[in-house]
Amino acid sequence: MKALSVLGTCSGAGKSWVATAFCAWLRGQGVRVAPFKAQNMSNNAWATADGGEIARSQAVQAEACGLEPTPEMNPILLKPTSISGSQLVLHGKAQGHFAAMEYYRNFDRLWREVTDVLDGWRDRCDVLVLEGAGSPVELNLLDRDLVNLRPIRHLDGRWVLVGDIDRGGIYAQLAGTWNLMDPDDRRRGLGAIVNRFRGDLRLFPDPETYLAPHAPGFRVLGTVPLRRDLQPEEEDGLVASDEDRGSGELIAWLRLPHAANLTDCQPWWSDEGVRTRWVALPADLANARAIVIPGSKNTIADLRWLKATGLAPAVVAAAGRGVPVIGLCGGYQMLGEDVCDPAGIAGDAGDEPGLGLLPSRTTFSPEKIVRQVTASCDGRQWTAYEIHMGRTEFRTPVESLHIVHDGGVARPEGARHGAVWGTYLHGWFEAPEVRRRVAAAAGMAGHRAHPLPWAEQRQAVYTAMAAHLAAHLDLDPVRRYLKL
Repeated sequence: MKALSVLGTCSGAGKSWVATAFCAWLRGQGVRVAPFKAQNMSNNAWATADGGEIARSQAVQAEACGLEPTPEMNPILLKPTSISGSQLVLHGKAQGHFAAMEYYRNFDRLWREVTDVLDGWRDRCDVLVLEGAGSPVELNLLDRDLVNLRPIRHLDGRWVLVGDIDRGGIYAQLAGTWNLMDPDDRRRGLGAIVNRFRGDLRLFPDPETYLAPHAPGFRVLGTVPLRRDLQPEEEDGLVASDEDRGSGELIAWLRLPHAANLTDCQPWWSDEGVRTRWVALPADLANARAIVIPGSKNTIADLRWLKATGLAPAVVAAAGRGVPVIGLCGGYQMLGEDVCDPAGIAGDAGDEPGLGLLPSRTTFSPEKIVRQVTASCDGRQWTAYEIHMGRTEFRTPVESLHIVHDGGVARPEGARHGAVWGTYLHGWFEAPEVRRRVAAAAGMAGHRAHPLPWAEQRQAVYTAMAAHLAAHLDLDPVRRYLKL
């Protein structure tokens, strides 16, 4: 097995995009390829078929490889619940909440867990595409960094470095990273990728000429122009340019401080006649035809934030006017009368009154529900999933939102109570039939849903990403290393 690692000069440089494109490109070359990230910090997660939990970015990369996502693709997932603490998910299973210092005290054990998983991949694929995190040369973290250079050394792999020219300072990014690396790590480098170029490429003809005096021997593989239509998903949710997308009638998404699985918004972006905007002020709801409260990694804290900002009464008032209000996962929990977590199992502790839009009470317990289900709507079936710790019970009967199939058994899921809809399902909007129903309930006459489910659209995007990468990079060094 060969190991190709995609490192970045900083967080948000585009490592996930480049790694996904490499996965799709290698698959197109007939290579058995799989994705891997030793440790990911993200509240965008995916439920694997066996009930495990991994970062959504590795699930996307698995799709690009033509594989079913598994916990071995992301053995450590940290899901932030506060400024200094995160829930630790190890091998797909939640282990509890840890402060940063407490987590680092377990570094040696966690590194052994990572190496065991890495060794398990050796006979399962031809190429393992590894994704780094942040920068590989955070000098204060090098002795406890298990996601960047250590896995490459362990597998005797090679790396490419992604820099983001859109941020500015591309030569400082590339030369600075190169010069802070140990010489033994430098020799594993195949080259640099200048990512997210906007404008006329003729104005940036030969970056290697300018880089060479400051990073001798470090070649530039090419410059990749930014393509907004080739962005399947962002690792941590949304970049700034995605906060307001599309044109048409407005669906307002509440920008919770601990929002999780923000990617639930993305299927709307391919539709016509709809605008999605992430909002944080009551005035932003004035013209909304529908309101979505997304998932949360700290439901009680985000519910208190809704009240403190004045968004809570604005949402209740909108529902009273007949505006559809849709809660997803944590947002579904907030729609009820009470959210109870006295031990702080899922974040802040407390027994907090909800928005009172559903006659329900959510109680948190240590057991975490992580499962895939088959959802259906108007004859369409697709895979959706649940990731939550709370259980929601209704004090009076309400209409279920839909029927799902869980392990072959049909059961009602979610709730619809007038203009208020709630569901625990992530990926619920991926079916065009669901988006049509929501748009019809909201009176959005100009809405036109893309006919293909979001999962099928992503496959076409992966193929185009691979072609875009190959068109703008000199991949000969990669081919030579991989013996393609």
